[in-house]
Amino acid sequence: MLKIQDVARHAGVSAATVSRVLNGRSTVNPELAARVHAAVRELGYRPNGVARNLRRRQTTLWAVLVSDVGNPFFTSLVRGVEDGGRQFGYSVVLCNTDENRAREAEYIAVALADNVAGVIISPADDSSDISALVAAGTAVVTIDRELAQTEVDAVLVDNEKGAEMATTHLLESGYRRIACITGPRRMSTAMQRLRGYQRALRAFGLSSDRTLIRHADFREEGGYSALAGLLDDGVEMDAVFAANNLMTVGAVECLSERGVSIPGRVGVIGFDDIPWARLFRPGLSTVRQPTYELGRAAAQLLMDRIDNPARPAVRMVLQTELHPRESSSPRNP
Repeated sequence: MLKIQDVARHAGVSAATVSRVLNGRSTVNPELAARVHAAVRELGYRPNGVARNLRRRQTTLWAVLVSDVGNPFFTSLVRGVEDGGRQFGYSVVLCNTDENRAREAEYIAVALADNVAGVIISPADDSSDISALVAAGTAVVTIDRELAQTEVDAVLVDNEKGAEMATTHLLESGYRRIACITGPRRMSTAMQRLRGYQRALRAFGLSSDRTLIRHADFREEGGYSALAGLLDDGVEMDAVFAANNLMTVGAVECLSERGVSIPGRVGVIGFDDIPWARLFRPGLSTVRQPTYELGRAAAQLLMDRIDNPARPAVRMVLQTELHPRESSSPRNP
């Protein structure tokens, strides 16, 4: 097992200097600190977890706050966090905020009281308050959603580009009256996906029709109600882009109950793949998010923050993939 002395020898510095760098002290000469970090990477060194926790009086627990534990998206994401945490010697405690800021605040208070080593959080909305964690010096990484007013590490996907890909696919398949069911206005992911949808329309010389846009709650019931509203209002549409997996399921359920054929009358594409997407009949077109990779990346960022609290905040953006299936087959001329 590598020791701090091995890193010191590799970097050509004292063990005390290595210790100060790994504990985030800002008094170390930047050149020496860079040599230490290079040695750590080259040797694959990880600080002793027990010793580190005793010094900092922290547990070996990470708290992971997700906004909807019932969404399969978070199942894969948390698996990625857990696998990463175990690799670094940490266990994960899962907290479901249920998109509720009050419950989120309660879990943040519990995380602080239990002196967890770090927190990975998918904020309930863009105005979630994590200032208590920041003030306490707790390592924090936001995942899936970002907070504009708080500068912390974040792992996201390119929501705008993913939504643009989905809408462009529909447009290239011959659809023109494309409805968009997105999430609440208070959530960054919802508005980014709406902008991607609108950007694709502009690229095809089409204007954005407000009657085709519905804001829902990122839940199955919300997708169902939004699609039902479009049908009940008599909105002319030949396709729908639903901005998350559960709303896609709800929209498809509504179309099925109303006897609207897919893709005969209405083409469908959803944002975020789901395990059973290819089992739908017709197969459901989706934009896949790298959910497991998001979790692993967040775990790595959190570990890096614990090891180096003073480093600048990192904003990591992962890419999505288009998975076209039968639900968005080209329209007949």
